[in-house]
Amino acid sequence: MQTPRDWLTPEALKMLQTIGQKGSFAAAARALNLVPSALTYRVRQIEDALDVLLFDRSARQAVPTAAGRELLREASRLLDDMDAVANRVRRVATGWEAVFTVAVDSIVSRSVVMDLCASFLALGAPTRLRLRYETLSGTLAALTSGQADLALGVVLEPGLKTDIRHAALGEIAFVFAVAPHHPLAQAPEPLGEATLQQHRAVAVADSVSRGAGLTIGLQGGQDVFTVPDMPSKLEAQLRGLGGGFLPETLARPYIDSGLLVAKQVSTQRSNNCHVAWRDTPQMPAGQALRWWLGQLERPATREALLRPVHRV
Repeated sequence: MQTPRDWLTPEALKMLQTIGQKGSFAAAARALNLVPSALTYRVRQIEDALDVLLFDRSARQAVPTAAGRELLREASRLLDDMDAVANRVRRVATGWEAVFTVAVDSIVSRSVVMDLCASFLALGAPTRLRLRYETLSGTLAALTSGQADLALGVVLEPGLKTDIRHAALGEIAFVFAVAPHHPLAQAPEPLGEATLQQHRAVAVADSVSRGAGLTIGLQGGQDVFTVPDMPSKLEAQLRGLGGGFLPETLARPYIDSGLLVAKQVSTQRSNNCHVAWRDTPQMPAGQALRWWLGQLERPATREALLRPVHRV
């Protein structure tokens, strides 16, 4: 006798995902190179095995029911788990990770990261390389959730898991800066909290998907313009859309050219950035991770990662 396990195969889960993504049985059938009747029959078999209705067919679109939405969420997780198992198996067999993902915080120089990627790809290793850009606690979360193998520019948080290893990348000094036409450009220094609170701040959004995330350098009740990354924050402040802290190395050329004005504030700011990775007996470092860690041992590489390319 067949059980739900017999029907919830990787192929069936991918089929259900395609229906959810395409929004209709007809569109999903075209994408899967099936006739609509065959696709409908397969879905009904799964529904019968689970004794639930997965899609509302009352309209032209295939709308997932509450049960269908839950299965689609779990399908994504299950398929990711299967991929992770396959990657671990290949790693054991070859020593090289099948896929290696680097999470890069927006404070890190993307140009230097791309240089490192070019050097890695030139090795001709049997590892597919992936980059994902994150911000603040989202960078570490990508690693701890298993979505990344290496995280650059991490801000360490209390309660760090014991299977996470880390090393210092460097310290970043910040400067508070505004456009020359911004009201704070002419304000007496040092700028206190009460003064800052009266003006809009430009803040980088934390990319973590769950939880409160990190909030740095903001005053309670202050108007905030939120942007996705550090380059966007720089652009907003150059336009006078608000004030805020910028990495000193990023802001300095614009300050020297007069496009930004540095202001003394009552509370200075600096960040200690780290690189973090997993290396445990259950999941030992593969060849790709060892290569990246070897590059990051070089002081010149670490310094370059925290020195953005300037385009004034």
